[in-house]
Amino acid sequence: MADKRISALDTATTLGGTEQLPLVQSGTTKKTTVNGIKNYLIATNITAQASVNVDLADYPDAHIVHLSWSGANGTATYTLPTAASSTNRKIRFITDNTFDTNTRVDLTPASGDTLDGTGAYEINKAYEGIAIWSDGTEWFIIQKKA
Repeated sequence: MADKRISALDTATTLGGTEQLPLVQSGTTKKTTVNGIKNYLIATNITAQASVNVDLADYPDAHIVHLSWSGANGTATYTLPTAASSTNRKIRFITDNTFDTNTRVDLTPASGDTLDGTGAYEINKAYEGIAIWSDGTEWFIIQKKA
């Protein structure tokens, strides 16, 4: 089969998610899937509730987390995956209008890890946003919007 220009390729129809796509990462051509790209672009929706603990290791594909609050006022604790299992992973958290100063999520590093050199970070405002990144040793806050 002869190589074709992109403009000469047939148009893809309905995609199932497992189709492989080429990409260049750090100067090396690699492959991923449609689902692999989609997981970086689509928010994972999580409803927070008072006294509920969530282990974010249960959401390995979440890169954008949209938080909504439901129920009584209080604090929910969200434990980050270990920094070692998340090297170069970035997670963004955003809240909607269901949050206020009486409803909060504590982002807590896994045992032995830190978040910006300390413990938990409190999210407690409507339309708040925070982005964190792991270097494989600890988590860093790389952006905040409040």
